[in-house]
Amino acid sequence: MKTEVGMVNAFVEGKTELDAATAEMIRRRSALLGPAYRLFYERPLHLVRGEGVWLYDPEGEAYLDAYNNVTSIGHCRPEVVEAIAEQAATLATNTRYIHASILDYAARLLATMPDEIGHMMFTCTGSDANDLATRIAQSYTGGTGIVVTETAYHGITQSVSEFSPSLGENVDMGPHVRTVPAPDAYRMGEGMADAFGDAVAAAFADLRRHGIKPALFICDGIFASDGVFDGPAGFLQKAVAATRAAGALYVADEVQSGFGRTGDAMWGFQRHGVIPDLVTMGKPMGNGYPVAGVAVRPEVIDEFGRKARYFNTFGGNAVAVRAAGAVLDVIEKENLVENAREIGAYMRDRMRALQTEYPQIGDVRGAGLFIGVEMVSDPEIKTPDAGLATAIVNGLRDENVLISGCAKAANVLKIRPPLVFTRDNADYFLAALERVLERTLK
Repeated sequence: MKTEVGMVNAFVEGKTELDAATAEMIRRRSALLGPAYRLFYERPLHLVRGEGVWLYDPEGEAYLDAYNNVTSIGHCRPEVVEAIAEQAATLATNTRYIHASILDYAARLLATMPDEIGHMMFTCTGSDANDLATRIAQSYTGGTGIVVTETAYHGITQSVSEFSPSLGENVDMGPHVRTVPAPDAYRMGEGMADAFGDAVAAAFADLRRHGIKPALFICDGIFASDGVFDGPAGFLQKAVAATRAAGALYVADEVQSGFGRTGDAMWGFQRHGVIPDLVTMGKPMGNGYPVAGVAVRPEVIDEFGRKARYFNTFGGNAVAVRAAGAVLDVIEKENLVENAREIGAYMRDRMRALQTEYPQIGDVRGAGLFIGVEMVSDPEIKTPDAGLATAIVNGLRDENVLISGCAKAANVLKIRPPLVFTRDNADYFLAALERVLERTLK
């Protein structure tokens, strides 16, 4: 299975024409950091500075960042930098002391969610958040069984890596984990929601047949690593109903689709009219500062909270909370949810227009500023073309535009610009994409 991780590896295989300085840095990197790390692109980038939607190399050359979901309100955002510096110079402590900022932020964040979600817990990373959510769900249900989509990515802790199949075939899935195909409207048609719900129900039934009690179904609302499937609004409802019928909990992983990225609302799950039992978040929460968390229904956390105390040295510290608060300020002040909706729709419309000229664009999909472009070798039967997707990703890198790829077949362009992307930024990206398509396909 060639996953997103596999694509990343492919980008650096057989790299050529590296300048001496870059080659030496790669050699030192390998010697000092070991063999587990990966680099993007056939010609890896050396970056030294970021500002807004741009990243800069040592020579001052600018690269348009159309991929980075972490600094979602722009690189080195002044409001976040100022909040971090001010709080770090005042107090940096943990949740065992009373501090008003964590309470204010928790109240503010919970106000963006359904009323049923009543508590907020803080971690350092999205992996930590999904690990904690798993512990809570397993404690509440008394089960261990987990259902995920077949190319999902949910994190890198021991527990979470066991249900992150996109990490590749060399990272074993847990025996308590079952996978289901992502809900691909492109191939399933109108029956997609029913088919997906049935698959989730069957996966839980299979767990029970093997003596494994169900605990949770976890997915991100945009199915990012599976190939970016936005689906019609509401399509998750049958899968969530099947989850609860199995006695399990629904965990909405909002690490990638949350904080306004899908352009419909603050959270990806909201566009489907479902209410999660737990919501996990990370990456863009602090715009690059490590802060993440789990929002949860009170009844789900009640027994866990009484029996198993929770503490995280850095999760929810005063500096992290100030950074996270500054991110919310910018999202609200600049109407970035609406911006994601408008600019994302503009980009998808323009890319769909390219399909008539380039039928190798098999599909353009997504929501807000989370876009997937499927590349195919046969436009009739939609044969996945991983080689073409890789060539386009590297071709855009040569145009100083940064994206990545995803999907089980490694054939989907993953386009995920900062939420502050403007119409001018979108036009810059689209012009570069057209040049790459023309060079590659004509």
